[in-house]
Amino acid sequence: MIESLNGQEAAAFEGSSDMEPYVGMEFETEEAAKVFYDAYATHLGFIMRVDAFRRSLRDGKVVWRRLVCNKEGFRKTRPKRSESRKPRAITREGCKAMIVVKREKSGKWIVTRFIKEHNHSLVVTPANGRRTVLLSQTPDEKDMKIRELTAELQRERKRSAAYQEQLDMVLREMEEHSNHLSRNIDDIVQSVKEIESKRVA
Repeated sequence: MIESLNGQEAAAFEGSSDMEPYVGMEFETEEAAKVFYDAYATHLGFIMRVDAFRRSLRDGKVVWRRLVCNKEGFRKTRPKRSESRKPRAITREGCKAMIVVKREKSGKWIVTRFIKEHNHSLVVTPANGRRTVLLSQTPDEKDMKIRELTAELQRERKRSAAYQEQLDMVLREMEEHSNHLSRNIDDIVQSVKEIESKRVA
């Protein structure tokens, strides 16, 4: 039995058909566990979905992760918006298949739960058409990306507010200029009337 898998060893499982998860199985990282279970899912004929996680109260890092079959759970029913719309295909069937991995004090990730059985048929895809889950970013990297995008959004909002302030200033100046022109025109009209009235007199 393999005691512990790193990312490369887990990825190498793609070419093996003998290995399946077991409680107590060790991985060097959470990413290695994802790579392994995704390859296992592809070999068996189902699609992995990265599901729930828990964070450490001390440092906020992910310490517990559940990886499930994409047919886990049931789709929530929503009110129909239009009778003409086609109903979406049922993709969730309450499948219980999963593994749960937990980070130990040593830093390694251990499989603490494994449910093998699926409640639906499995479809093995050809090797050249395998689905590969995007695992290039860890949850921490994704959180960092979200923070970066949030900061960028705040900067854009401040910039937009500055532009709006400048635009309001220009509009106020235009309005004042327009009022000034109107007063000048009124004065000219009044002067013309006074001149004409004097001529008549």
